[in-house]
Amino acid sequence: MGVKGALLGGGNSKRSDKARSKMMKVWILRASTTILLWTCVVQLTAIGETWGPRVLKGWPSCFTPSIPPFPVNSNGESTEVGGASVVAEKFVFPPKRIYKNNGYLMVSCNGGLNQMRGAICDMVAIARYLNVTLIVPELDKTSFWADPSEFQDIFDVDHFINSLRDEVRILKVLPPRLKRRVELGIFHSMPPVSWSDISYYHNQILPLFHKYKVVHLNRTDARLANNGLPVEIQKLRCRVNYAALRFTSQIEELGRRVIKILRANGPFLVLHLRYEMDMLAFSGCTQGCSTEEAQELTRMRYAYPWWKEKVIDSDAKRRDGLCPLTPEETTLVLRALDIDQSMQIYIASGEIYGGSRRMAALAAAFPNVVRKEVLLETDDLRYFQNHSSQMAALDYMVSLESDIFVPTYDGNMAKVVEGHRRYLGYRKTILLDRKLIVELVDQYTNGTFGWDEFSSSIKAAHVSRMGSPSRRLVIPDRPKEEDYFYSNPYECLPQSIHQLTSI
Repeated sequence: MGVKGALLGGGNSKRSDKARSKMMKVWILRASTTILLWTCVVQLTAIGETWGPRVLKGWPSCFTPSIPPFPVNSNGESTEVGGASVVAEKFVFPPKRIYKNNGYLMVSCNGGLNQMRGAICDMVAIARYLNVTLIVPELDKTSFWADPSEFQDIFDVDHFINSLRDEVRILKVLPPRLKRRVELGIFHSMPPVSWSDISYYHNQILPLFHKYKVVHLNRTDARLANNGLPVEIQKLRCRVNYAALRFTSQIEELGRRVIKILRANGPFLVLHLRYEMDMLAFSGCTQGCSTEEAQELTRMRYAYPWWKEKVIDSDAKRRDGLCPLTPEETTLVLRALDIDQSMQIYIASGEIYGGSRRMAALAAAFPNVVRKEVLLETDDLRYFQNHSSQMAALDYMVSLESDIFVPTYDGNMAKVVEGHRRYLGYRKTILLDRKLIVELVDQYTNGTFGWDEFSSSIKAAHVSRMGSPSRRLVIPDRPKEEDYFYSNPYECLPQSIHQLTSI
């Protein structure tokens, strides 16, 4: 029995050894397979950005002509009310793009709402190109308007992050360990060079990410060139502007209410009347102002050190077409263009300098002059008071949906709304030739010619200035003088090159 047990025990031992050997082979095979699979993933990720990410995620790369995500209703159809996309019940967000992260980009925007809007679009494109993670941009709180609004107070931050996740990783805040590095001053902060092409960011900025991991760009207005960029980058700038930057539900709801009220009373024209105190002080334009008002504007200009130009010849600047049109000049132009006097004129601006005295001529010629403060109850706007960027967002929405948009100065809102209206189907936007207008106005007011000649001259001058398809004006080495990308992003518009003409 002892021998038999021993023999049986020996047999069991042999079978146990075979089982352990077999299990070891299985584990070795599994480990080898896992290592092989991870090697493949790493290799695919390392392969160029052109096709690698598409293979991994099964989604078109950022550089596509489409601008997802699309708003859909419960039936999977896009929804619109009065030509404006309403807040959809759900959005189809793309899968996340997989890429090797080169660092973290912090951004501090400067200027008003639409100056910051363009900067945000540029910074997304730059982050995508450099393969870095973008931290949700910080908005300007120290400029003339002193608006304390954060990004999420104006834009739908979750939509912004998720709708672009197939392009660039966006975080609301830095990861804790990197936040601590920033608190200790271990990062690099700088203003990038204005109007730079993409090679500047590759050659000058990308090495800073490799060195510091976190880079903070502290001025972002007009830091990316208008022209000479790959079409894929231009299309991404458009995608951010027209699809990713969606206002908060509170702003959109109130904006749609204003549009509904206006639509109920017929067609309406939005007049972006840039005749606020800060605009006049900055530009030095005092046409029609009293001596006391001109002195007040001059004192204000000297009080703000970041307004570099201090001594300004108002008359010379006006003759050169560099001043915003006055309310009185604007009234003459609208009448000369045969704008229906019964049409609603919605004023998209802040408080007009000079108040009712300066608005008297416009109100007399067009009795249906309205503002959001008149159309809405005081309680509706209570949350938006002292938040100029949020008020500007309301005007932006109304401007997009107007039958006619007329800016009296080519500031940032005028330019960005112009481009957005082109994108929405070349909606009528009257681009006023201010230099010619002031010359014609002066000739009319001094009696050189009568009303009929004045009106026909104004009409003839603007027949081709209605926001129709055109090429941007390109001036090599003088980017400030050429057409702004966001005023006419023709790379993103539904047209062929042969349709484009010069204004």
